[in-house]
Amino acid sequence: MSLMTILAEIDYEELLEDAEGQEFIFSWEPLIILGIALVIILVYLIASRLLRSKKELPPGEFHLEKAEFETDKALQFQDVKVTFATEFGTVDAVRGVSFDVGPGEVVAVVGESGSGKSVTSSTTMGLTAENASISGEVFLDGKNITQMMPGALRGLRGNEISMVFQEPMTALNPVLKVSDQLTEVFQIHGKAFGAEALAKSIELLRSVGIPDPENRIHEYPHQFSGGQRQRIVIALAVANNPKVIIADEPTTALDVTVQAEILDLMRRLKDESNTAILLITHNMGVVADMADRVVVMFQGEVVEQGPVKQILRSPQHPYTQRLLDAMPELRSETSAEEQTHIHAESAAYEDTEPEDGYALQGKDLALAYKFRGRSNRVVEGVNFAVKRGEILGLVGESGSGKSTIAKAVLGLLEVDDGELLIRGKNLPALPRQERRALRREIGVVFQDPAASLDPRFPIGDVITEPMVVHKVGTAKERAARAKELLDAVKLPTDVINRYPHELSGGQRQRISIARAMSLSPSILIADEPTSALDVSVQARVLEMFAELQQQFEFACLFVTHDLAVVDQLADQIMVLEKGRMVEYGRKDQILRAPQEDYTKRLLAAAPVPDPDLQAKRRQARRELLAAQGLSLD
Repeated sequence: MSLMTILAEIDYEELLEDAEGQEFIFSWEPLIILGIALVIILVYLIASRLLRSKKELPPGEFHLEKAEFETDKALQFQDVKVTFATEFGTVDAVRGVSFDVGPGEVVAVVGESGSGKSVTSSTTMGLTAENASISGEVFLDGKNITQMMPGALRGLRGNEISMVFQEPMTALNPVLKVSDQLTEVFQIHGKAFGAEALAKSIELLRSVGIPDPENRIHEYPHQFSGGQRQRIVIALAVANNPKVIIADEPTTALDVTVQAEILDLMRRLKDESNTAILLITHNMGVVADMADRVVVMFQGEVVEQGPVKQILRSPQHPYTQRLLDAMPELRSETSAEEQTHIHAESAAYEDTEPEDGYALQGKDLALAYKFRGRSNRVVEGVNFAVKRGEILGLVGESGSGKSTIAKAVLGLLEVDDGELLIRGKNLPALPRQERRALRREIGVVFQDPAASLDPRFPIGDVITEPMVVHKVGTAKERAARAKELLDAVKLPTDVINRYPHELSGGQRQRISIARAMSLSPSILIADEPTSALDVSVQARVLEMFAELQQQFEFACLFVTHDLAVVDQLADQIMVLEKGRMVEYGRKDQILRAPQEDYTKRLLAAAPVPDPDLQAKRRQARRELLAAQGLSLD
């Protein structure tokens, strides 16, 4: 008899009547019995878990197998058109796209946001929105995907074709352990079940470079670093040895060193399995590092395609030429004589101090996050100084302390030790009113313009909001200031009454910069201000940023992981690793005559948009890592 049956047969009214007629006498005995029962259950659960951890898993070793193809085209697009029905009419997102991907080949699809890259790739997975209309044909090793029923498509996804998404934290289920998500891939497609699926999953994690996979497989996604999460997403994609992998901006959210590791991993897996890869990206350095052929898309159409060397070295279409011209590049390394000259210039600069003092200075700066009475120091012993009109680039991997320092300057994090000087005044030691007044001189530009702008405010109110908060100017003066700043960031004044969602990503970031400049700050904090932008939009924003910096002469902390952007903008660079300053000096000294091993690794990991040069840099990086005694996997 089940528990539900027993509960259904209980006469609750009779029980209540009996209880009302009896005198209540408190007794400890039921509580003691309940406590003993709970202890027995707890001991049983712990013992069961220990036994399971020691139990030998059945043979389930994972091996990448060579993908077998029935045709010479792993993936083929024939005159594919995708339109979306909206309340404002139909939108032609893809207009007659045709290209193919061969077995073991990497084809990169490049273009700006809105060019149709991701929509094209989503047709291969049957993941387009319900309001989409698709014409043309997509073939997966000879099978017409566009004519398949939903059930047949579900059988292909994760089996014959899989996808690596841009943001691993949204691709993984945060409430499920990694073991549950990996074993599900095997079980859904009937490849392995139970303990065998778990054993295969452990070996799969090992093959993508996750250390201690036997224990870490039972952890949740948030317990892994960004690079490790992307490795897990790749593991999910290759679990069933698919014929085609679609990689949609797989390295955009990663640091240069982690990006290089992920690209190495994808290259190795591709070589071992002969899998075809459709790579979607706007980073020409990644294209040069990975691709065999390139397809350039613009406004839903293919404007140029061909071998990677042909496209990157001698592009024919003006749009491709603009994309390549907009790509910031790291300048080449220098000779020994030039390095000596660079060090001499850097030493001479460090000996000079501005007459009016530094705009921003950190002295033995230590920062900590505090939670429930515990203090965890994440930045220790950092020293820097920024003159008015200079840009200090903060570079390093995620978790190195870049954004933490920026938060401290903004007053969003208390200084744990040392000094943080704003125009000679130690910010932590100032009275509250003086600190508030000093913050008026600090502007900030965040990474994601869509998230940092209030969608309920028109653009004019967004720009003048800091003036309202600090009670600066009349309504007429604020409106005049908004128009002045729109002109400064090269936007028409008629956008003043429009809302953020009506503007493009690049225009929204220009609005963010205009808002940061509304109080004429002497210090500007730019936290990854261009990482969410396409290369062509990024180039225009950086050009405008440099012009504003020359015009207003603010001191700037520029936080980024893109070394090419730092090379284009910065005067000084501070390299951070795990909260400590590794190297600090003039831009040429850090980028062209680095002294520390970590800085050399960062520079070696940055890709360049030239296939032959990138191949040499990739080999040089492997030699550097080997010389430093680091793993190449």
